[in-house]
Amino acid sequence: MDERFHRWLLPPLLALLFLLIVYQYVSPACPGAACPRRPPGSAARRGGDPAQREEEEAAAAGEAPVPREASKFPFARGELCRRVRFDMRGRDVIVFLHIQKTGGTTFGRHLVRNIRLEQPCSCRAGQKKCACHRPGGDKDTWLFSRFSTGWSCGLHADWTELTSCVPAAMERRGWAGNRTLR
Repeated sequence: MDERFHRWLLPPLLALLFLLIVYQYVSPACPGAACPRRPPGSAARRGGDPAQREEEEAAAAGEAPVPREASKFPFARGELCRRVRFDMRGRDVIVFLHIQKTGGTTFGRHLVRNIRLEQPCSCRAGQKKCACHRPGGDKDTWLFSRFSTGWSCGLHADWTELTSCVPAAMERRGWAGNRTLR
């Protein structure tokens, strides 16, 4: 009798479990009024500042406007869109800031292996570091990264560590480098 009971009960329980799992993935993330209001499709197509549109919609609906939070990174548009000239033959150096879990390892490898340059980086089979010398030279480098100099400033050095470490590391190696950090 116990075996018959399991045969009868097991299939509906498994079906119920399956439906619960499917519902979890198909259902909306936050039902009802718990979801934040999304602007209508026409407002999204208009362009402009999304925060400003949300404030206008809240005012039109008679709701109290949500206080805007000050930006943590107040960069001017000119700073974000500026063009910087890089002189590979001169004294400029690219310092690659590796941020974990952002594809930095793949991008770093592409910097040393796949960019078409006048004098590409020379990589030896079986070695992780490549020599990225300036065109016409065999001592000075144009790239400061884990794949060209190794972890010279420590494992996953952040911006603060790099700005204080790179000039000293380049002097230790005998590279001139540009003193203007960008």
